Amino acid sequence: MSLPLQLSYIKLENAKDVKLVEFAINGTTYPVPRSQQRSDTLCKDLDEPLTFAAGQLSISVHRKKSRLRFWHQPSFETLTFSSGNVLSRLEGQVFRQRQGEVLITLGFVSRTTAAGAVPNQSSSSPADTESQQPTTGELTVVRSISTGIAVGCPGISEPPNSEGLQPTARELIDICPRFRVLVVGKSGVGKSTLINRIFGLEVAHVAKDRPGQAAIEKELISPENDRFILHDSRGFEPAEGSNYDVVRTFIEQRKRKPDVKDQLHAVWLCFQVPILKYGERLLEDGVEALLKEGKEALGDTPTIVVFTKYDRLVSYVRKQKAKDPEAEAKRYLQTYCVEPIQDFIGGANISHVAVSSKRKCERGLEELIGITQEKVSKKFNSSENTVSAVHLAAAGAQRMLPTLKIELSMEVGRQRYWRALASSANFQNYTMLNCLGVIHTDIVLVWNFYDLDDHLNSKEFRNLMMSMVGRLDAASGTTADPSPLSRSDTIVFNPVPLLTLAPVILPFAACMVLVTWAYETYQRLQKVHQKFMAYIVDLTHVLEILFLHTADARGKKLTRRAIKLAFRAYYDSLWIGNVHTEIRRFESRVGAQDLILEKITSLISSDDAEAEVRAALEGLPPFDSERDEEWDDGQQEC
Repeated sequence: MSLPLQLSYIKLENAKDVKLVEFAINGTTYPVPRSQQRSDTLCKDLDEPLTFAAGQLSISVHRKKSRLRFWHQPSFETLTFSSGNVLSRLEGQVFRQRQGEVLITLGFVSRTTAAGAVPNQSSSSPADTESQQPTTGELTVVRSISTGIAVGCPGISEPPNSEGLQPTARELIDICPRFRVLVVGKSGVGKSTLINRIFGLEVAHVAKDRPGQAAIEKELISPENDRFILHDSRGFEPAEGSNYDVVRTFIEQRKRKPDVKDQLHAVWLCFQVPILKYGERLLEDGVEALLKEGKEALGDTPTIVVFTKYDRLVSYVRKQKAKDPEAEAKRYLQTYCVEPIQDFIGGANISHVAVSSKRKCERGLEELIGITQEKVSKKFNSSENTVSAVHLAAAGAQRMLPTLKIELSMEVGRQRYWRALASSANFQNYTMLNCLGVIHTDIVLVWNFYDLDDHLNSKEFRNLMMSMVGRLDAASGTTADPSPLSRSDTIVFNPVPLLTLAPVILPFAACMVLVTWAYETYQRLQKVHQKFMAYIVDLTHVLEILFLHTADARGKKLTRRAIKLAFRAYYDSLWIGNVHTEIRRFESRVGAQDLILEKITSLISSDDAEAEVRAALEGLPPFDSERDEEWDDGQQEC
């Protein structure tokens, strides 16, 4: 299915706390009535499908007064859906998204179904785009893959004949859309803070329900990061003895689920580090039983013991005037936390980590992510030496370690489209826009930014990345020079002007592609491997800068200004010059295809990459989610 989409119905389920819903599309507002069959469902069937093309669809939700939920929900909110984002997440002809407890479903029909028997006009080859290469003064229509690319002219919709290039990451996400984790621990041990920090949420209220089967089975999904599902269970206090049986039953039921997306991917057993002098106790009766029956109860489900509030222990040890507080705290942890648990499980080693989730006291969180990732990868490994869908879900869900994003994007790339880049059968008869477009989508999906408006998949950002790669040709003196906009008032990029309120001036117009080779078919372009190498490395570096720039923006949606700042920081750095020089010099050494992959890997994960990122970040002002701007603010009109 491709743009423009034809919307046939809209449905909101589990909406018992919703009193009124309206949706707006193409400037017209429609009410969504409550279903006569189910009181918790609102549904609108459209007599005639509505065209959903390059604009946005918005849904206004009016709620009744409600109790505490997983995250704060206002009495009124408007949700927006971009056509590109909807298209990239379609499952057949259906798009689904959870907003709190409410499941929103958008149903679509194909254009042939909507319009009756329409002749198939997609039989032509993708190579037809050759006849549409740009000439001076002409707008160009370019064939493009079904992932939100419409390059060369605003408002151009995508033709349907490029759907052979499907993003690998999307296929994996379809198998396992979310990382599913069970967090066990009594209230007050710091579960909420832990979840907030690792998964990049503004606020996650856990353990608010009374213990029981209904509470633990509840799927907690935050719209701020919908790539993970949290199951929460309170601890095993004496008054809640039956909760042990509930947890065990839940784990066993999940192990028997046939689909990997429904199985438990990890269990975090959370215990606050006890201060014995204060009369605190590490283990509860139910936990002791769970640990004693560990292999039988948990099976091979990846399980990590998490000792929380470690900073509290360090602070306590310092007050005792220990000569080496850090060393003493580690000894205390081993003696009074790790060893008692090992005794319960017969002396076996346990996967454990001590964490502090407080700002300015953070420690152990990256280790927890790493241990979880390692155990998940081992448990859900693929027999075909390909990327595990659960492995991708776990890496994509966390929002702390950019290195994991980089590693997984490389693994996803190697699985299909990065192989044999200089002579790939996957790309035959497609334009470079098509080929680089699907690679772009794969990489962006792995990073999993809170990109509510789909800016990273917009045609403008893709245009900018294409033009950035054009620097390869510019430096070598060829004719495909993507000349920057000529402006006498364009500011030079350095830390000083970035602190002003002026718009970020980009080196290229975002409304068009400024390199002619973008419209060439893959097999006819010389030095094609260089274009792929530069695009992959450049995009990865820009996203890494962006990731770290917005790292503390928990629950804040991505803005165009933040993307422009990251783009400009990389573009004006010495880093990109060194990368492009290495790529141009690589031409004479191309032999076997795996050498190209090795070179891409070395350029992305070089020893000086961390220092280069730090240098790029030095000139950036703090991320401000309340401030945004248009892509081409302050530049010449397109």
